[in-house]
Amino acid sequence: MSTPRRIAVIASGSGSNMAAIAAACERGDIPATLSLVISNVPHARVLARAAEWQLPNRCINHRDYESRGAFEEAMLQVLQKNAIDLVVLAGFMRILTDRFIREYYGSLLNIHPSLLPKYPGLNTHQRALDAGDEEAGATVHFVIPELDAGPTIVQARVPVLSGDDASSLAARVQAQEHQIYPLAVRWCVEKKVELRKGKVWKDPSLTSNGTNA
Repeated sequence: MSTPRRIAVIASGSGSNMAAIAAACERGDIPATLSLVISNVPHARVLARAAEWQLPNRCINHRDYESRGAFEEAMLQVLQKNAIDLVVLAGFMRILTDRFIREYYGSLLNIHPSLLPKYPGLNTHQRALDAGDEEAGATVHFVIPELDAGPTIVQARVPVLSGDDASSLAARVQAQEHQIYPLAVRWCVEKKVELRKGKVWKDPSLTSNGTNA
């Protein structure tokens, strides 16, 4: 696949990470175009946000399809019609099949609200609190067939504060997500980070930037 120039964001919820990526593209921090926003949830806030940014957007409702495969085939057709180079999952609440992942392997990113490999799946902030962790955070990773197990591109860490509940911790983690996700997308667009033989390769220039990866 050619150097990513056209990005699609797929999301199920509010779209705050989509907005952070859109802003980075507009500023020129990400040398690419956010060309498409897809949601599987009708009336999801991410679609309204995409419209506010005047971004092409559409709902592909998974409930309209008889199988996961049929739903994903519809998404793939739209992505390919729009010549998408890099697919960015941002709060997409569906598990993708191997077929979809193969189509964009190495060009498919996800962000997860924990310091993977800790707490794959849901309820990550409460799980960190219940475990008495001193820190929490978020992880951007390449997507592979195993859930939340893809090679890490970058992580951000925040301290767990006395009196934190899941909501307050989530808010601080999300603020960091809005910093590291555009950064990871930029690295992938610029080919400074790649998935090679199942492992993350990084340009040596990134080793001194102070970001925990």
